[in-house]
Amino acid sequence: MAGFRSLARQVRDPGCDTALRRYSLRKCLERFAPYGHRATWDHLCRRHRFGPEDRELDPGRLIAALDELEEARAVWLAYEEEFAARRRREKQEGLRGLGALDDWHRRVWGGNGVVRCGDPAVHPSDPLPEVLRRLITALERGPGEGCPVCAGPRIEWAGPGEPWHGPVCGDCGVGVPRAVLTSGALARAREARSRSLASAA
Repeated sequence: MAGFRSLARQVRDPGCDTALRRYSLRKCLERFAPYGHRATWDHLCRRHRFGPEDRELDPGRLIAALDELEEARAVWLAYEEEFAARRRREKQEGLRGLGALDDWHRRVWGGNGVVRCGDPAVHPSDPLPEVLRRLITALERGPGEGCPVCAGPRIEWAGPGEPWHGPVCGDCGVGVPRAVLTSGALARAREARSRSLASAA
């Protein structure tokens, strides 16, 4: 099974036909897709102006989309290295307990679904590297009141059976890690969901 880097080489290879290069870019999302596979593909198509089903398109657009994806991946992998090094230091110092942030990291290790978007058509429009830098800043800063990606105040609660269970930004659509929200922000999101469920009954 090809890894991200070998797939990226195929995307850049002018000797490959455009359909294969497009397919290879799509396969890259099986290795790294911050919004989830479908939402990340939708994001790349919109930002680099090609259709999700285009088979014959300007290779320059594919390469521009790959550049954005690779930069975002480099941002995330550097953060993961720093996080792993910190955990090693903590274990050496006898701090072995796992908090909410550590549990979240275990589920998104490698970068898939770091800022999952339940609706593939609703996601931030900013470049992926910038979105990940904002998330990392929020992870390092500690809990806040709003979305770590767009700073939107509308945090909603998605229930079981939905693509993302837990807090979701009502503005940009990303699933917000619980560890970056204060207990008050989490409680307000849950209360709003309870009220909407009660009024629907």
